Amino acid sequence: MKKTNSRLYLLLILVPLILFAGIIGYYFLGPAATGGRPVAVTATPTPVPSPTPLPTPTPFWEHDITLMAVGDNLMHMGIVASGRQEDGTYDYSMLFDGIRPFLDTADVKIINQETILGGNSRGFSGFPYFNSPTEVGDAIADAGFNVVLHASNHTADQKLDGLLYCAQFWKEQHPDILVTGIHEDISQADDIPLLTVEDVTFAILNYTYGANTETLPLNLLGHLNLLCAVNEQTGQMDFTTLNPQVLEDISRAKKLADIVIVCPHWGTEYSSKASSYQKKWAEAMTEAGADVIIGTHPHVVEPVEWITAENGNEALCYYSLGNYVSSQKKAISMLEALAWVTFHVTEDDITIDREHTGALPLVCQYTAGPVRFQNVYLLEDYTEDLAASHGIRNYGGVTLRLEDLQKWSTETLGDFVLTKDQVLHNFK
Repeated sequence: MKKTNSRLYLLLILVPLILFAGIIGYYFLGPAATGGRPVAVTATPTPVPSPTPLPTPTPFWEHDITLMAVGDNLMHMGIVASGRQEDGTYDYSMLFDGIRPFLDTADVKIINQETILGGNSRGFSGFPYFNSPTEVGDAIADAGFNVVLHASNHTADQKLDGLLYCAQFWKEQHPDILVTGIHEDISQADDIPLLTVEDVTFAILNYTYGANTETLPLNLLGHLNLLCAVNEQTGQMDFTTLNPQVLEDISRAKKLADIVIVCPHWGTEYSSKASSYQKKWAEAMTEAGADVIIGTHPHVVEPVEWITAENGNEALCYYSLGNYVSSQKKAISMLEALAWVTFHVTEDDITIDREHTGALPLVCQYTAGPVRFQNVYLLEDYTEDLAASHGIRNYGGVTLRLEDLQKWSTETLGDFVLTKDQVLHNFK
């Protein structure tokens, strides 16, 4: 009985307390606390991921690509002997000491290897049937040249065997160098030689007017690129007609490359003026799509000019760079030219920067008694003392004068003459 009364007592106390607590809670938390408005329970929103921002396009980097070219690497026996070392080996790295700054900065570097590298086992020989040490090729590669022109009138001096040996030498020993003008395999004769620099592709085509014969040996067909027309049945050369294959190659190259360079071995020896055939064929090459024409063979410098074809195409033509090295006996042959072309690359176009394009006059220096190569100098650095000590005085019996070299340079190259500061302005 006492137990029941206790429970009843507790209920009488707890029930009023619970009701009181409910009223208080309603007042503070219910509509009374919000002016009679119900309280909204707000859920925490799930964050919406921000969209990944699109990358900002990188602006196109406008830049320059430079091309340099030198003329005939004409290995007379005095030049060959200059490379012989005391231990009997050969080293021709000294041939390029005078132009190192340009080799170190240019992107496309071209040399005309006038004489064939037909194999050292044949022995070395000079004019009229040259055979030059393969160490000349090693020096060309070590100097940094990346294009070698091999189509010249002396390419077949050691017949087809010498040509094939030369092509094999380059392929095996220096496969990274683009060798143009000759082919080991005639199935490759139609290939367009291409060189790519910073996504700009250059086609570099090389042809010779002939091989010092009026009738070409038929076994050379397909192995040597010919500038002049040839009867493929008899081998008879037509030196007054441009080989139609040249223009076909240029047209195909234009579809494959951004810039087409054509390097013809042509012209009249020792003439400082371009012949009518050179001018006529240069215009035809321009119309076909050539952007730059770089000529070799005359052993002297010939003019540089812009050519505009009838269809509006335009090309820069160096009719002849002259020699690079030689021990020739004509004073005017000691004046040479280094071609320098600056291509300005934008997102939409590639143009030639005319202010920084032209030719640097050079002078080849050798000694006499015996004849030995000494150096290649920039004409702007050449002196009267060097002219007075040139071996051509004793070897050729002619007088070399600085003022004559300067006069020939001005008369032939005119406004295209560049100084080393103009060329290397971006690389200081």
